[in-house]
Amino acid sequence: MVDDIMPPMKTISRRGLLAASTVASLPWASARAQGSYPSQPVRLVVPYAPGGGSDFTGRLIAQKLQETAGFTVIVDNRAGAAGMLGTEVVARAPADGYTLLYADVAHGINPAVYPKAKYDPVKSFAPITLVGAAPQVLVAHPSFPANSLKELLAMPREQQKAIAVGTPGQGSGPHLTYELLRARIGLELVHVPYKGGGPALNDAINGQIPLVMNAMPPVMPHLQSGKLKALAIATPQRHPRLPEVQTYAESAPGVVVYNWYGFLAPAGTPPEVTSRLAEHIARILALPDVKEKFDGAFLDTMPQGSVEMARFLDEEVRQWKAVAVQTGISLD
Repeated sequence: MVDDIMPPMKTISRRGLLAASTVASLPWASARAQGSYPSQPVRLVVPYAPGGGSDFTGRLIAQKLQETAGFTVIVDNRAGAAGMLGTEVVARAPADGYTLLYADVAHGINPAVYPKAKYDPVKSFAPITLVGAAPQVLVAHPSFPANSLKELLAMPREQQKAIAVGTPGQGSGPHLTYELLRARIGLELVHVPYKGGGPALNDAINGQIPLVMNAMPPVMPHLQSGKLKALAIATPQRHPRLPEVQTYAESAPGVVVYNWYGFLAPAGTPPEVTSRLAEHIARILALPDVKEKFDGAFLDTMPQGSVEMARFLDEEVRQWKAVAVQTGISLD
């Protein structure tokens, strides 16, 4: 008889059914059940217009994810509000691994200086991995009398206060680097915010402004050509590409500032997804052609993985919050 060979039917309570359905709906359970991430295109939000450093490096890695791992990655340039527009898009996206943010140094700075930021730089995101970084550099026209930050600091105080320093704009990484120096060692210059780093560097080359702070990639060609000279670099130790240039830390202990790049996902993204992405990105960064492109763009490698990025981001956010409080910077 059929009843003799059929096993007894198991019953499940309403509470058990509800618990089972709740577990199945959790992001990590869903991702594990799929076992096929990614099963659809991944959107990589670059919170800046095409053509800059973020766009260049982000597109390079997106292309390699397609070539080496079979991902379909769509780069979405969401420029506006100093990078906050695109960042907010990702913060509000589903935590399923299909919307990612390609962040940079502004990620830690913006919430510190823009009170209206609608996300938390740490709590709203799941770290994936850092990609690369370029230190901030203080450069000058060759005719400028000081040849290092130490010599600049040795100039008479009243003379210092009359010297202009250009940055790519209010609230930018170079601007906050200057503010960090001002808070740490009392360096007082006339801050001149430009609309972008290019115009500031051009004015320095043409002798219209004596000093400029910017990241290493845009200034290196001008240092190599002799059109500008470097006074200091914001690395822990002297940089192998500029071994004769003093570090900021030699005159201002603890001042280390990078224009960094890294991947973030919305908070709550399954660890299996962020780990898989980090592993693929690490393999991409080890490719000879990628290393060559990063080297050509004067980008240094950074510690990889979600744990290292979380630690780095915590330190960044604390540093820029402290600078904003000490200097009273608050932007609309």
